[in-house]
Amino acid sequence: MKPGSTARVRVAGRGDAVVLHLLAAATFPLACPPDTPAEDVAAFIAEELTVERFKARLESDRRDILIVEVDGTPAGYAMLADHQETSPDVVAMLSGLRTIELSKFYLLAGRHGSGLADLLMASALDAARARGAKSVWLGLDAKNSRANSFWDRYGFERKGLKKFRVGSRLEDDVIRELVL
Repeated sequence: MKPGSTARVRVAGRGDAVVLHLLAAATFPLACPPDTPAEDVAAFIAEELTVERFKARLESDRRDILIVEVDGTPAGYAMLADHQETSPDVVAMLSGLRTIELSKFYLLAGRHGSGLADLLMASALDAARARGAKSVWLGLDAKNSRANSFWDRYGFERKGLKKFRVGSRLEDDVIRELVL
């Protein structure tokens, strides 16, 4: 961040669906394995990260979506999903505590290493605690060494692997959990 810049995290509102879609379209490819075909990444964005999907998520009382901004310009976002996980494989990996999924946590490439992730993380964990969570879990690509190092730094423990579909491919995701 430039000296004198102001960073803040705010709760996304109903009018932020386009902003979230644009952030997601710019950041999701960064989390994919480098050998993931561009058409599979594009298919995932076209199916899962649309304006319409974000509108529905913003209307849900089971989700918290946070946007981190620098001088009023969106730089990344996080989304927590307060739902009962239905995958028996994932449930078996987790601690059994009251948990919330951190289903999205992304910064624009130019903002990596800026300290914004720390600000966004603190806000996301506060939101999880406010919902009564005793743990937070997530899945991320097993081959993404930068992201795995990031989650190590925060103390998210590796619990196992699950499959995650990106377009026509099944990728290995590491399931991680942080006990709050």
